[in-house]
This record gives sequence, C-alpha cells and structure tokens, in this order.
Amino acid sequence: MWKPTVLLAAALAIPAQALHFFIDGAVQKCFFEELPKDTLVVGHYHAEVWDDATKSFQSKPDVGVFITVEETFDNNHRIVAQRGAREGKFTFSAADSGQHRICVTPQNVQSGGWLGSGIHGSVKFTLDMAIGETSRIESTDKAHVQTLVEKVQDLNSRLQDVRREQIFQREREAEFRDQSESTNSRVVRWTLIQLAVLGVTCAWQLTHLRAFFVKQKLV
Repeated sequence: MWKPTVLLAAALAIPAQALHFFIDGAVQKCFFEELPKDTLVVGHYHAEVWDDATKSFQSKPDVGVFITVEETFDNNHRIVAQRGAREGKFTFSAADSGQHRICVTPQNVQSGGWLGSGIHGSVKFTLDMAIGETSRIESTDKAHVQTLVEKVQDLNSRLQDVRREQIFQREREAEFRDQSESTNSRVVRWTLIQLAVLGVTCAWQLTHLRAFFVKQKLV
C-alpha cells in the first residue's frame, strides 16, 4: 500500500513491474530503494488527472512532474532534480552503495513557467522502473531484443548485477561482523574492570577486618 513515504523492495536483476498509485493534488510522494554502487536505474512515468466531466483520469498538457533523487546516506545529497511533462523518463546511476529516496510531485505547467500548485483533485501516477545494467536493454522496445548477440549481452548484464549484489551483501556482512566484534570486546573489557574492582574491594575489606580483629585482640 502506498503512503506519503513508501518502501519498495525490488529485485536488482529483474526490473520492477509497472505500478500506479494516487496522489491528492500537488502532494509529494516518496519511496526508498537500496542500491549497490554503479547500479543504473531507468524510470518511465505517466501522470493523469481526474476529470469530473468524463468521470475518468485524463492526460492533460498542463500537468507536469517534478522528480528528485537523494542519497539518504550522504546527508540527503540530491543527485537528480528533473522537471518534465506529464509523461517521460528519468535515469540515474548510484554513485555509491546505500539507500536512495525517489520523490515525485505533480505540478501545474503554464506558458510562463512552472507552478508548484494549481492541481486539484486526484492524480493517477504510473511508474515503471528498471533497475540494473539490464535496464539499458529492457527499457527500450523489446522488439529490438531479438538477435542472439543482444540476448547474450542481456544475460551478461544480469550476471554482473547478481555479482554486484553479492559483493554488496558481503560488505554488509563484514560491517555487521566488525560491529559485533567491537561490542563483544567492550563487554569483555567491562567484565574485567568489574572483576578488578571486586577484587580490590575484597582485599580492602579483608585488610579492614584483620585490622579490626587485631585491634579487638581477637587474633
């Protein structure tokens, strides 16, 4: 279910299926995508506005879309800020591994420029994203992917995507292992400190009791 902030889990080797969601006017909607380094993303979109006269969603020339992509792991560094028509595409490549936030905002287009508001009613937004090197081929007309050479290139690209994902997961596992080892070492260090304090306390108590017994002439 799409909400103001949406989390998508998409397979890196297989492009995500086309989906659509509804936006209430010129409201920004975002979703997050975890991407390995150097992963290519190609997105095709189409925005339609509800028409009361026809009681259906219609494509209107005065409707545009503002798309942003930010690296949440790098202080929300923006790598894409694109204004487009009601239908188009956007492309970007992940410069580093991590979580990316992709946001879309319907906007009203007039002859004098862009307006961030002015859209009333529901907007139906259709999005088709292709993730990975294979999107270079699959984002184009599939009728062109017929020859044996193109099929071999497609398969090689998929294998590269799988290998990149494996490397990405190994890096995450190594990071988690380092954090676990660091935590364990701190626990052991704190335990040794507690034992040392306990030993010093026992020695002081024994010395104090011995002095007390000597003073009371019990020893």
